[in-house]
Amino acid sequence: MTNSKQKTYHIAVIAGDGIGKEIVPQAQAVLEKVTRGKADIRYEDFDLGAERYLRDGAVLPDEDLDRLKQQDAILLGAIGDPRIKAGILERGLLLKMRFELDQYVNLRPSKLYKGVVSPLANPGDIDFVVVREGTEGLYAGAGGSIRRGTPQEVATEVSINTAYGAERVIRYAFQLAMKRRRRLTLVHKKNVLTNAGDMWQRLVDQVGQEYPDVEREYLHIDASTIFLVTEPSRFDVIVTDNLFGDILTDEAGAVVGGVGYSASGCINASGTYPSMFEPIHGSAPDIAGKGIANPTAAILSAGMLLDHLSFEDEAASIERAVEDDIERSGSTQRSTEQIGRDILSRL
Repeated sequence: MTNSKQKTYHIAVIAGDGIGKEIVPQAQAVLEKVTRGKADIRYEDFDLGAERYLRDGAVLPDEDLDRLKQQDAILLGAIGDPRIKAGILERGLLLKMRFELDQYVNLRPSKLYKGVVSPLANPGDIDFVVVREGTEGLYAGAGGSIRRGTPQEVATEVSINTAYGAERVIRYAFQLAMKRRRRLTLVHKKNVLTNAGDMWQRLVDQVGQEYPDVEREYLHIDASTIFLVTEPSRFDVIVTDNLFGDILTDEAGAVVGGVGYSASGCINASGTYPSMFEPIHGSAPDIAGKGIANPTAAILSAGMLLDHLSFEDEAASIERAVEDDIERSGSTQRSTEQIGRDILSRL
């Protein structure tokens, strides 16, 4: 029975493609258990992804976008299908949601859990988070091509960087660093990308004056990829642009044992529009329908969703249950449903 005093939260569910349909129900089951008696969760399923596109050519119609804007948060499974040309779903659905809902912080934690084997010989204690700018840079869609299909073809991608967009992400990163180990690393390529890189550095220096307790450093993107595999324990909070953040977080997922343990959030920190939470792995069509996909990253993403909605204790309980499950059973071969049941039993 629902307590009439409980606040109601409306969560959009986009299971999407491939293994998304298998892992999202496990995340929902965890959400239901930890919020029972504390919140009234109302789900609204959205038919978005490959099947919708193949059926009627729709990617993200305006009416669906308008409905999404009315939700408190979005839980996403995975998007991608080999039957559809690359870029149609990614840009037309994922990036469109990020831009239209102004999800300007892409938040990606990376942690090496006990029981998970890193490919690194001596990984050390890995526990950091990447704050990636989510609505600008090379992903903004500025550019084009002329003389397409000819030997004289010219293709351009223009990186858009605004002081407004960078500053709000940098400020978010400093605030996050204050809650963690108070160390912030700006990653860019300012010796070559002198315009954008210089702006990002100046903004880090300016905002950093407001957070004197946060130690800050700068690394070129190429140097940071080296340190991610030689000394990942040095990182606490990394702040970077859209493209560099995309690359770094996939590398980070690999060094902590695979993207199956990597959650993420596309955050509208102002609260103007809903934020979206998803595992960073893809739709994995090669194993879709076999019931063997690891739902851990989706469950951790559900925890991030709760933390965003100010259910910090419930989010922490999910993190503890996942840590315990991985340490005790992470090396055993289990089905998607079994992993979900095991995590539920530890809550």
